[in-house]
Amino acid sequence: MGKRRAAPDVRERFGDAVRTRREELKMTQEDLAEKAGIHRTYLSDVERGTRNLSLVNIEKLAAALSITMSKLFEAVDRGGE
Repeated sequence: MGKRRAAPDVRERFGDAVRTRREELKMTQEDLAEKAGIHRTYLSDVERGTRNLSLVNIEKLAAALSITMSKLFEAVDRGGE
């Protein structure tokens, strides 16, 4: 029997959702980071799924992405689409 691949971590799914939305808006990481008031390398970590964000930073990202937190989490539930 082969090993089963684990479902993506919630941080990875969140990062995928942020990246997908950012790309839909044709924004660079630099654009989004500036608009959200966070550092670009922090955003890069978020998109790679290596950061465990606070609610404050999730709210900042959602606002900068012109999306509600609930819609962002719906995308996370769908696997980042």
